[in-house]
Amino acid sequence: MGRFRMTGGAQVISLGCRLNIAESERIRAMLSGERDVVVVNSCAVTAEAVRTTRQAIRRARRERPDARLLVTGCAADVERDQLSAMPEVDGLVANRSKLDPRAWNAPERTEPVPARRTRAFVAVQNGCDHACTFCIIPQGRGPSRSLTVPQVLREVERHVEQGAPEVVLTGVDVTSWGHDLPDRPPLGRLVAAILEAFPELPRLRMSSLDGVEIDAELFDLFAGEPRLMPHLHLSLQHGNDLILKRMKRRHLRADALALVGRLKRARPEIAIGADLIAGFPTETQAAHEDNLSIVRELEIVHGHVFPYSPRPGTPAARMPQVARETVKQRAAQLRAQVAAVRDAWLDRLVGTEQVVLAESDGTGHAANFARHALPAGTAGGEIVTLTPRHHEKGLLL
Repeated sequence: MGRFRMTGGAQVISLGCRLNIAESERIRAMLSGERDVVVVNSCAVTAEAVRTTRQAIRRARRERPDARLLVTGCAADVERDQLSAMPEVDGLVANRSKLDPRAWNAPERTEPVPARRTRAFVAVQNGCDHACTFCIIPQGRGPSRSLTVPQVLREVERHVEQGAPEVVLTGVDVTSWGHDLPDRPPLGRLVAAILEAFPELPRLRMSSLDGVEIDAELFDLFAGEPRLMPHLHLSLQHGNDLILKRMKRRHLRADALALVGRLKRARPEIAIGADLIAGFPTETQAAHEDNLSIVRELEIVHGHVFPYSPRPGTPAARMPQVARETVKQRAAQLRAQVAAVRDAWLDRLVGTEQVVLAESDGTGHAANFARHALPAGTAGGEIVTLTPRHHEKGLLL
């Protein structure tokens, strides 16, 4: 959960994905002249995310009893009736309208000023044209829309001028960027344009990508461009082909293995992350074993594991469900498998030289997104070179 508080008293609470973080910054800038306003930028990707949204709303009301409390984000659309009935909520702002100043009765700002942050998130795309059977996000985000290259460059420029040492490109379905623009430019062309336009930017990082849509130019940049961080987070979801087909994903297990194999041959230090769903409807024990084994085979060291929860109106909610206790057990086993692979990876990093971007909490992230404890006195936003010792001693986390 991210919280952005302003001097005038307005506050934005950001839940969920990196896209929400980027949009929360824009909302914060639009409301910079407001007082006694709290905005909860919600998430609805799972039932647990909606529960967390409700908790955040109640907590915000307790902490700011006299503030005007507004809710936006995916849950404000998907769970509109339920959230509007909460006595703590003063109003909802539709997800598609949340970056429009008129939705907040805020003055139009031609040059929003981003706050100085260690890592700046730039939303290059929104919405999704796919129909994964488990996903409710298209209902809250709508169809895929891309910023043009000049629009993205202007956003990046604002953060670079503020001194952000790392920019993260984010969106709902980032690899679909450009599909709705003239000539359908590939995502790699946008990444190349950013790197060329801002040679002073030390680090460019990608958020979650759909591996089947990684174009040749983007692959080449991952393989050989040192300023594009060696950290690929895949929207993988599962390791079993039948489950992937029932999810209506566009890749199979072999596609993920082939992509990661090619990347690791070209850039051995690349770290792999992935989203994985445990207990999808009809998942057998054998399918679950495929999920566990793909963690090992891809060497997934940054794993986001989600226990499946049925979302209203989605096709998967009508499929035969796995018992909830089994779903929880399988999610715990997946997390344990990721932790084991991650610990072995961290052990191999001991004694190697790592370039780390410091956060404000005494830790920092290397290019491969391994988290490190930093020497006392290291300022947030500073880039330092470390030779980490063993993580169990707290020097490599």
